[in-house]
Amino acid sequence: MILKKRGVLGFLILLVAVLAFAAAGCGGDDDGGSSGDGGGGGGGGSVEALPSASCGPIRQGSEEPQALIASDLPLQGSNRSLTTEMADAIEFVLEQHEWKAGDTVLGYQSCDDSTAQAGSWDSAKCSSNARAYANNESVIGLVGTFNSGCAKLVIPVLNRAPGGPVAMVSPANTYPGLTEGGPGTETGEPDNYYPTGKRNYTRVVWNDQFQGAANATYADELGLKKIFVLNDSETYGQGIANLFVKYAEKLGIEILGNQKWDKKATSYESLASRIKSSGADAVFLGGIVCNNGGKLIKDIKAGAPDVQLLGPDGWTPISATIEGAGASANDMYITQPGIPVDQLTGAGKEFTDGFTEKAGKAPNPYTAYAAQAVEVLIAAIEKGGNDRAAVSAALFETDITDGIIGSFQIDENGDTTLGKVSIYQIKAGEETFVKNVTPELDFIEG
Repeated sequence: MILKKRGVLGFLILLVAVLAFAAAGCGGDDDGGSSGDGGGGGGGGSVEALPSASCGPIRQGSEEPQALIASDLPLQGSNRSLTTEMADAIEFVLEQHEWKAGDTVLGYQSCDDSTAQAGSWDSAKCSSNARAYANNESVIGLVGTFNSGCAKLVIPVLNRAPGGPVAMVSPANTYPGLTEGGPGTETGEPDNYYPTGKRNYTRVVWNDQFQGAANATYADELGLKKIFVLNDSETYGQGIANLFVKYAEKLGIEILGNQKWDKKATSYESLASRIKSSGADAVFLGGIVCNNGGKLIKDIKAGAPDVQLLGPDGWTPISATIEGAGASANDMYITQPGIPVDQLTGAGKEFTDGFTEKAGKAPNPYTAYAAQAVEVLIAAIEKGGNDRAAVSAALFETDITDGIIGSFQIDENGDTTLGKVSIYQIKAGEETFVKNVTPELDFIEG
């Protein structure tokens, strides 16, 4: 991929947008559009625009688009700074491709699956967005979702779409049951997401079987022997908590409890007392930061100050955890699938350097995964043309050499063959990279 420089005007517009979304909070604003600005902006040509209630204006190049790519991300709440950056990265990549996939001219709309009230993804919003994508024949593919619980609602709707299924590439879903059965999944998964019997969903990030194993492996390296596990009761949180328990027990770690925390609670003092009296030397927090995570961390550390906190990628962007929990988050370990952007090489370094120049700061690791996701979708459209079913089928022919996140293939389930898990620690209010962990397949599958 050759990164081309945009004009000064485009840079200034993007810089203003980046500054606009720098602050994050669980009660974010109602802006549902991408903060970036494409070459042509809000036109649309012969394509039908998605509803403005959820989606920003059509971004496009100098030619009228023949098909639309949409992204489906939670653009409000604690993840706002990250997800708006991911939307900007999708647009950035489309610009590098001159808004084309083969002979198909593309437009792009950034859509929001969150609400201000929830401060995160919303099930009703995910479902209504899915229907809008499926019923709009201009939509040829989707980059998303960010949250696995939202994906469970979107995938089957797109699977039954007219002329479909509609291709879907997620940069962030890690719940295993979306693509395969086995540990950490529910009965009937993944077949219940594909009512036509044809797969249309892929992802470029490793699933939580690997992340759960990586968390357990590192906990064992730290010498932690007794761990209390909490989950936020959502699809992702319960799944990653159960997987952590499975792999921790395989390593001889004693699990003292695996219970839910109420995201609407005003106090977690009694929970902290239970943790302290259990004799736990660590707490694994399976869930997302926006589910009252800052308050949870503060109360746990106030009541059980000596426990080591561990968390999966639901606590990213790490800046949101730091903002929500303050000094109580210090020393917490947080994992994230993928590798730090400063370790990317080849096309990955090109993307990082180019995007940093435009945005004024280095991208988040998930931003690089969003860029890779749209690259996979573009490659599928090059093969399948402006045909939903053909593009979906082409996803499973993906063979990326020197991509943004490296070289990989998409397997028959829709999973990537490439994966590492990065471990970070919060030190003095700053995130610090610790190491990469790649769990052995025989440990995961055994």
